Formats: sequence, structure tokens, C-alpha cells
Amino acid sequence: MSCLRHLVPAGLVTVAASGLALAEPVDVELILAVDVSLSMSPEELAIQRDGYAAALTHEEVARAIESGVHGRIAVAYVEWAGDDVQHVVVPWTVIANAADARRVAERLSLAPPNSARRTSISGMLDFAADLFAESGHDGMRRVVDVSGDGPNNQGRPVTQARDALAGQGITVNGLPLMTTGTGFGGRFDLADLDAYYRDCVIGGPGAFMIPVNEWSQFPEAVRRKLVLELAGGEEAPVVTRASVEDGATDCLIGERMWRDRSWMWNGER
Repeated sequence: MSCLRHLVPAGLVTVAASGLALAEPVDVELILAVDVSLSMSPEELAIQRDGYAAALTHEEVARAIESGVHGRIAVAYVEWAGDDVQHVVVPWTVIANAADARRVAERLSLAPPNSARRTSISGMLDFAADLFAESGHDGMRRVVDVSGDGPNNQGRPVTQARDALAGQGITVNGLPLMTTGTGFGGRFDLADLDAYYRDCVIGGPGAFMIPVNEWSQFPEAVRRKLVLELAGGEEAPVVTRASVEDGATDCLIGERMWRDRSWMWNGER
């Protein structure tokens, strides 16, 4: 053992002795956070899964990955709803080539998504903080990509969760779904959901959002957003927080809508 210590640098001996592994460098650690609240119909849930699978395997995304410093990214795919509902569908996985991307896409088709009650963007963002801490990767950038069709209505205020991530240098980007769905909870629809995401959800370095006005736009919007995220914002995004004044939107509108409801029903968003 004494001979080994002369041959191996002291720092590496310490790492080996403690059982710790060096974090793998990647260009981006990316969490794809996808809304599965009851407002989403089974058809819409399937569109989301298929859209992300198609985007991850698209040649534009492949080129964006290959053009990075390390030529690889780490991705985790999480479906979320209420404050305590976050389901990791694909745990942290490195994508460095087309075969890696296909394996991730295949995992998205193994089991259908399940809807759950309420909408807690803040719960998802808090969960993302823990997920990043456990990633085992060393990303040059860390990004949470949040898609959803309604405002936060459970958990702590979304701005608090967003600002906590931004304070760690983590970017929160948004994909507000401005669609007319067939799921439960239409009375919680927000006409200006894009403004809500712009003012209340996105944040951190280079944050932006791309609204989706109808489901036919979803695959292209996801692909475009991924390319922008992987490129580090080198192309001009659609809307950034820096382009508007803070406080332009009521960031507690979802909580107020839920609290002030005067009707009862069997489904919850």
C-alpha cells in the first residue's frame, strides 16, 4: 500500500478511499419537466411524450449536442402534477450520439403516463433542485425545461422556487401550453398563460419561453426549445424575462383561482 501511495497522487487516493466518483463533465444537465395534471387528456399526454421523443432524436438536436464542448449532455425526464407528485420516467442519462437518444426515446414509450391532481410548478422546481444535486454529472450549464397548461395552485409561491434555482445559477425555461384541452379542470385555464410563464416561472441565466397555441405546434416548439437550450441561447429566444417589467402579472393567480372556487366537482387540477 505504501508503494501505491507513491505512484498515485494523494488526491486520487483520497477519492478512492472515500468511495467517491468524479463527476462526469457534460455541456448541459437538462431536466425535462412535463405537466400531467388532470387538465391534460390521455391524448394530450401522449402528444407530449411523442413530441419529446421525436425532438430528442431529431437531427437538429443531434447537431446541437455534437457542437458542444464535450459533445454530450445529461437528461432526466420527469412528469409532475401536485406538490408531492413528481415521477422520474427517465433518470439521469447521457446522450452523446443517436443511439443514446433513441434509448431515451424508447423509455418514454414503455408505459403510458398517469394523470394526478393539482398543479404545483413550485413543487417540481424544488424537486429539480434535489435532482440536480444527485445527478452525478458536472454540467457547464443546468437547465429545467418546464411545460404546463396552467398556473401554480399548490405548494409555495412559484417565484420563490424559481428564484431559489436562479440563485444557484440554474436556468428555468418554459413551454406554456395555450391549448384548449379535453381534460378536467378547464375552469382553471388562464388566457394569458404565456405572460404568467414569462413573469412568474422562467428565470436564471438566459431564461426564455416559447408558447404553444395549439397541439399541432408542440413537436416543433419542443425541438426549437431544445436546440436553443443546447446552444446556450446563441439564437434569439421568443420571450425573455429581461424584456418585461417585474410584477406585470399576478404570480399568485392560480392560488387565488383555487381558493376562490365556488363550485364542487370530482376532479381536481
